[in-house]
Amino acid sequence: MEKTLDLDSFDTNKGNEDVSAESIKVQKEKVGVPIAIELAKKQREISVAEFFEKNRHLLGFDNKKKALLTTVKEAVDNSLDACEEARILPELIVEITDMGEDRYRIAVEDNGPGIVEKQIPKIFAKLLYGSKFHSMKQSRGQQGIGISASVMYGQLTTGKPARIISRISPKYPTLELELKLDTVKNAPIIISQKEVEWHRDHGTRIEIDLEGYYVKGLQSVDEYIKQTAIINPHVTIIYQPPKDAQMMFVRVTNVLPDEPKEIKPHPYGLELGMLIKMIRYTEYKTLNSFLINEFSRVGSGTAKQICENSALLPSTSPKKISRDMAEQLMKGIKKTKIMSPPADCISPIGKELIEKGLKKEVNAEFYTSTTRPPSVYRGNPFIIEAALAYGGNMAADNTIEVGRFANRVPLLYQQGACAITKSIAKTNWRPYGLKQSAGSVPIGPCIIIVHMASVWVPFTSEAKEALAHYPEIIKEIRLALQEIGRELGKYLNKKSRLKKELSKVDFISKYLPHVSEALQEILKLDEGEKSRLEDHLRIVLEKSRNIKKDDLEELKKDFGPKHKRDDIDIDSLEGELDEETELEDEYEDSDDDENGEDDE
Repeated sequence: MEKTLDLDSFDTNKGNEDVSAESIKVQKEKVGVPIAIELAKKQREISVAEFFEKNRHLLGFDNKKKALLTTVKEAVDNSLDACEEARILPELIVEITDMGEDRYRIAVEDNGPGIVEKQIPKIFAKLLYGSKFHSMKQSRGQQGIGISASVMYGQLTTGKPARIISRISPKYPTLELELKLDTVKNAPIIISQKEVEWHRDHGTRIEIDLEGYYVKGLQSVDEYIKQTAIINPHVTIIYQPPKDAQMMFVRVTNVLPDEPKEIKPHPYGLELGMLIKMIRYTEYKTLNSFLINEFSRVGSGTAKQICENSALLPSTSPKKISRDMAEQLMKGIKKTKIMSPPADCISPIGKELIEKGLKKEVNAEFYTSTTRPPSVYRGNPFIIEAALAYGGNMAADNTIEVGRFANRVPLLYQQGACAITKSIAKTNWRPYGLKQSAGSVPIGPCIIIVHMASVWVPFTSEAKEALAHYPEIIKEIRLALQEIGRELGKYLNKKSRLKKELSKVDFISKYLPHVSEALQEILKLDEGEKSRLEDHLRIVLEKSRNIKKDDLEELKKDFGPKHKRDDIDIDSLEGELDEETELEDEYEDSDDDENGEDDE
């Protein structure tokens, strides 16, 4: 006999745990209650902080080692941006203290402008809060996530709040706040706030306790600090690692980078949805004024041409533009020739300074660098810079070192996924003197650094670890690499030629005495005549070799500790050539006086 069940019989409080969810679904649908109604009760809005709390790997907190680096990086980036915006030469103190049991205290202190009291909680304990997301100019930070995500990671792993000290002027008190982040509301929680004494007139200090793992190597905090000093030659950093002695990276220039200017979007970088959004929220009354005032490089003549190519009247009200009309406008923009966006929104390092920064931290025998002209991807201007150091104490049989940078920030992770690495591997380095297998990074005693400066750097993820593979960007990187590669090739060719010339000096010194002795026996010369003959032969051979003193100076530089020669002394060789030059002059004078006696 079939048994009929009531819905109440599925109450889990009555101990009917053995009844499956599928049975509940079937029975509820029998009585006319759609399962979608029950499922809808479980749906709710997700806080952005809750999302990143569960997906912190997207922000660079994959593991303890990487979390330590990411926290230092985000704090340093914020400090450098603040100092440069206030036109203050940055002086940073970075401290990592080992608290035991894989816990560390990260402290980053700067001499920047400080932060006003009302903004401190939001800047450090609210995700997606900042001033740079909508700004079209070069900066290190972009999304307003980084430092607040570090605070969130610290409270997740240790339960402790972040401690912030900030002062905006000697006339204002120094504030100390302890903050946590409410991940449900994505809002700051102020644990404590008080006024304290501080030695700085202005600046900010942040301390975060977190779980981490300190190591040395290519993906360590030590390497990040070193590369930051290379790519920011105007910065002084005092770095205290958890185990070793304090290190100081002193600036090599007292000149701040040019302040980038904010620009408006370029028409070529728009997509249809963004154009519709801009039309919807514009304050301008006509299409013509909208184009002139909302875009970069669009004047009255260009705006008129866009309207003609779009088959739209310049007097059309933006409020009346439909989706189809917006699509016409997009087609008209693509048909119109518009100047590239201005490059004053970008602040490149410059050929000389990037080379100075490299020389400061890398001991090599040859350096070269280049800065490419501005280019554009998706309407965003960008500049590629590259530098190379060769020789010195670097290993000749290892893969070259690659330094990747974006808006003056080192990129230490996801090297294989980056457009910079791809460009280096696709460039043919064999003509420039480096060994290379097909489609791979070359081998040799060399370090190559590539820097991209842009108003919007296209990273592959929110963690900002690798550049996206835009064709325009890859093209510019390869052109920059070819420029520094040609300079390296010239240097190595010249070095090879000079080595061959120098080997001739070895042969002259080694065999000339034997030749003169043989000629003495054949021609029956006395010792004085033999000595003069030997000097004359040496001068003739040196003339044919045509080695110069300037080249000898370069040889001195080339033959460092790695290339030391045991069989010849460069300094003595230079003195020997000076004596030979004097002898040549004496010989010519005596040759005139003796009326050709030597010829006989």
